[in-house]
Amino acid sequence: MSQAPLVLVDGSSYLYRAFHALPPLTTSKGMPTGAVKGVLNMLKSLRKQYPDSLFAVVFDAKGGTFRDEMFAEYKANRPSMPDDLRVQIEPLHASVRALGYPLLCVEGVEADDVIGTLARSSAAAGRPVIISTGDKDMAQLVDGHITLVNTMTGTVLDVAGVHEKFGVGPEHIIDFLALMGDKVDNIPGVPGVGEKTAVGLLTGIGGGLRDLYENLDKVPGLAIRGAKTLPAKLEEHRDAAFLSYELATIKIDVPLDVEVDALVCGEPDREALLELYSEMEFKSWIDEVQREAKRAGQEIIADEPEPVVEARYETILDQARFDAWLEKLRQAPLFAFDTETTGLDAQQAQLVGLSFAVQAHEAAYVPLTHSYMGVPEQLDRDSVLLALKPLLEDPTKLKVGQNAKYDMNILANCAIGGDVANGILMQGVAYDTMLESYVLDSTATRHDMDSLALKYLNHTTIGFQDIAGKGAKQLTFDQIALEQAGPYAAEDADVTLRLHQVLQQKLAKVPSVQPVLADIEMPLVPVLAKIERQGALVDANLLGIQSVELGDKLVELEREAFEIAGEEFNLGSPKQLGVILYDKLGMPVLSKTAKGQASTAEAVLAELAEMDFPLPKVLMQYRSLSKLKSTYTDRLPEQINPRTGRIHTSYQQAVAATGRLSSSDPNLQNIPIRTAEGRRIRQAFVAAPGYKLLAADYSQIELRIMAHLAKDEGLLHAFRNDLDVHRATAAEVFGVALGDVTTDLRRSAKAINFGLIYGMSAFGLAKQIGVDRKQSQAYIDRYFARYPGVLAYMERTRAQAAEQGFVETLFGRRLYLPEINAKNPALRKGAERTAINAPMQGTAADIIKRAMVAVDNWLTESGLDARVILQVHDELVLEVREDLVDQVRQQIRPYMSNAAQLDVPLLVEVGVGANWDEAH
Repeated sequence: MSQAPLVLVDGSSYLYRAFHALPPLTTSKGMPTGAVKGVLNMLKSLRKQYPDSLFAVVFDAKGGTFRDEMFAEYKANRPSMPDDLRVQIEPLHASVRALGYPLLCVEGVEADDVIGTLARSSAAAGRPVIISTGDKDMAQLVDGHITLVNTMTGTVLDVAGVHEKFGVGPEHIIDFLALMGDKVDNIPGVPGVGEKTAVGLLTGIGGGLRDLYENLDKVPGLAIRGAKTLPAKLEEHRDAAFLSYELATIKIDVPLDVEVDALVCGEPDREALLELYSEMEFKSWIDEVQREAKRAGQEIIADEPEPVVEARYETILDQARFDAWLEKLRQAPLFAFDTETTGLDAQQAQLVGLSFAVQAHEAAYVPLTHSYMGVPEQLDRDSVLLALKPLLEDPTKLKVGQNAKYDMNILANCAIGGDVANGILMQGVAYDTMLESYVLDSTATRHDMDSLALKYLNHTTIGFQDIAGKGAKQLTFDQIALEQAGPYAAEDADVTLRLHQVLQQKLAKVPSVQPVLADIEMPLVPVLAKIERQGALVDANLLGIQSVELGDKLVELEREAFEIAGEEFNLGSPKQLGVILYDKLGMPVLSKTAKGQASTAEAVLAELAEMDFPLPKVLMQYRSLSKLKSTYTDRLPEQINPRTGRIHTSYQQAVAATGRLSSSDPNLQNIPIRTAEGRRIRQAFVAAPGYKLLAADYSQIELRIMAHLAKDEGLLHAFRNDLDVHRATAAEVFGVALGDVTTDLRRSAKAINFGLIYGMSAFGLAKQIGVDRKQSQAYIDRYFARYPGVLAYMERTRAQAAEQGFVETLFGRRLYLPEINAKNPALRKGAERTAINAPMQGTAADIIKRAMVAVDNWLTESGLDARVILQVHDELVLEVREDLVDQVRQQIRPYMSNAAQLDVPLLVEVGVGANWDEAH
C-alpha cells in the first residue's frame, strides 16, 4: 500500500493569487474577505483529495530575509501590499489554525525555503510530496518524489511536466531563472536574455550556468537587439547572473523546530471557526460547522452578524452644538472620550481636539487648534476646556477610553489659560478597552484600537497614514483638514464605546478575571499617569562624563581586539568578524545563520569566551559598553524634558503576557546593575535638593510565591523563619551543614532556585554553575527530593494547563497557552515552562501593582511630601523630603507587604540615598 504524500501548501502564493484573481468580496460592514475565502476553499479541496496526508500551510514571516541582505534591491519593484489584502492576513491565519492545519512562518527565510527544506527531507526519506503552489520557482524542487499541483488552474507538474512547460528539466530551473531574471522579485538576470534565449543557451551547452560560463566561446556571437554580442553580454553581466542564481535558489536546509511526522491535521476548533466565519459572514460555512458540531455532540451557536448601521459623526464648530453635546455627556451614564494631539509623547504633545461618543455609531469631534491655511473658525480652546473640566474631573461621571492613560496625561498638561498647573485631572475613567482586551486574553491579539476593531467589530478603522501621509512629509494632526480629521477623531470615540460594549459581554463570561480589571488594572491607570508626569531627575553632566569615559574604554578595547586579531577590522561587521574569528584564528563554528554563515551572535561569542578564546571576551565587553553608551549615557540627556528638566518614561500595562509592566522612551527596566558601569548610570538618577531617593524592593518575591503555591514544607520553613533560602537550599542539595555553606555553594543554590522557576534544563544549569550535565541532573534530582512540594506543583500545573488551556495567578489573571497540547515536543515543552513560571511571575506583577495603588492612596491621603517616581521589576523608587525619610521608610513596608496574603511573609527591603544606586 503506497504511503500518503506530505502536502505542503504555499500559503503566501495563494493569498496573493486569490486576492488578484478572484472577484472582491466584502462583508456588510466593508471588511474584505475574498482572499480568505479563496485560500480556504483551496485548502478544503486539497484536504478532500488527500484525507490521510500530513499537511503544512506555509506563509512568509514578517520582516526581511537573508536574500535582502544578499541584494538590497531584492523585491524592491514589488508594490506595497494593498491594505485590502493586509487586513485579511490575520483572519486567514486564524482560520487555518482553527481548521486544524499546521501553520508555519519562519523568520529570516521565505515560505519557499521552508517548503523546500520539508520537501527534500521527506523525499530523501522516500515519502512522496505534493507542493500546492502557483510559483514557477518551485519547479526546481521537482523530482521523482516531489510534484507541484496548482489548485487554481488544475495543472500538475512532475519531472516530464517541468520539461514540457519550461523547456528544461527541474535540475536547470535555477540556471533558467538566473539567466532570465525575474521582474516581480527584481532578480536582475542577464539583460536581454529572455525565456527562449535562456532555454537555448542551457540546452545548447548541455549544462548549467557554470558550464555555460566556462564555454562562452561556444556561444553563438549574435548581437542582442543590435547591441553587444550574446557572449559579450553574458560576460559583462557574469556577477549579476551568479547573484541571480543565489537569489533564485530555494534553501533546503532551514533549521526547523518541527518534525515532518508532527505535521498532522488536528480536529477543527469549531467555536473559533464559528466566531471567525460569523465575523467574515461566510453563512454557508457557518451552517456546515454547526451541522458538524451537532454530529459530534456539540451545541454551538454562531453570533448573528450585527446589522450595518450608518455612522453619524459631526464636527462641532458652533457654541450651540457644543452646548447640546455637553448636556448629552452630562446625562449619559457612560461616555467614551479620546484626544487628538500633535505627537505621541504625552508629556510634550499639544492638545488639538477632543472626541466623544454616548451611543454606538454616533460621535462628535471638537477641534480646538487646527492651524492650516483656510481652516474654519474653531471654538475657543480655553472656554471649551473650562466647560468640560467639571465633567471630566467628576469621579461619578463614568468614562471609557482606549489607552486612557495617554489622554489623562495630555489633559493634565493642557495648561488652561497658559498655566501649567491648571490642567484637567481626569477622574471617573471606569474602563479602558485596551485593558479589557488584555485582561480577557493577553496573547490573543495586539491591544491597539485598529487590531481590536478588526477582531471584535469586523471594522477596519481609518488609518492615521490615510489622512496624514507617511514619512518626512507626514502632517501633524493640527495640519489635517477638518473634513478628514473630524470623521477620523469621531470614529476613535465611537469605536472605543462599541469595543467596550462587546468586551464587557465577553468579560462577563469569565468572572474570575473581572476583579483583575476592576481591582488591579483600572485603579493603576491614574497612578501610572501621575508617576509619568512626575518624572525622574537625572544628572546630565554625570552621564556626559561617563559617556566620555566609555568612549575612551571602547577605543582601548578596539585596539586590544586589533592586537589579538593581528589586523584592523570593523568590530560591528558580522562579515569581517566572521573572517577574523573562523578563517584567520580558526575558532570552531558553533552555529550558523539562515544564510549558512558562521554566526557571531552574542550567545556564540559567550560560548567561545568560555573556551578561553581572548578575542570573544574583548568583543563581548566592547558590545556591552557600546550598548550602554548609545542607549543610556548618550541618549538619556537627550530625553530630558525641557519643560520639567526630568526624564519621563512611559509605562505599558498591556504588553507583557504575564502582567508585568514594561517601560519605554526610555526603557528603564534594562539598565544593568551587575556591572559597575551599569550602576553608574543609576547614580545619575538623583534626588532634587532637599530630598532623598527611597527604594523599596520585594525580596525574593517569586520564590516566596513558589513556596505559597507549592505548599512545600521546606521552603515554607525557610521563609517563615527568615532563613537565607539560598543558603538553606545549598545545605539541602549539597549535603553540608548550614554553617559550612560557602559563597560558591550559595551561588550555585541560587542558580538552582531561580533556574527551576524558569524551567531551566539540566544542560542549562550545568553551563551556569560550571559542572557537567550528569552532576547538574543529580543536583536537580536532590532538590526535588528535598522539596517534593515543588515537584508536585510543577506536575500539577502542567496537567491543569494541558486540560484547561490556561494558568492563573493568585488573583485570577489568566495566561492562555495555545501550544500546551502541541504535537511538536519543543513547542509543548516551551508552553509547559511558561505554565509553571507564569503564575509566579504574574502573581508578582499583580502584587507590585496592588502595592503601587495602596502606596499612592496613602501618600495622597496623608499629604506627605513624597511621591513614586519609578517602578522597575519588584521595586518602587520614591522621592521623599529629607525630614520625612524615616517616617516614609517605616510606613511604606506594611503597605507593600500587605498587598497580598501569602503563607509566608512578604519581605520589603528599603534603602535611602542621594541617588538611585545608593538607595538600591
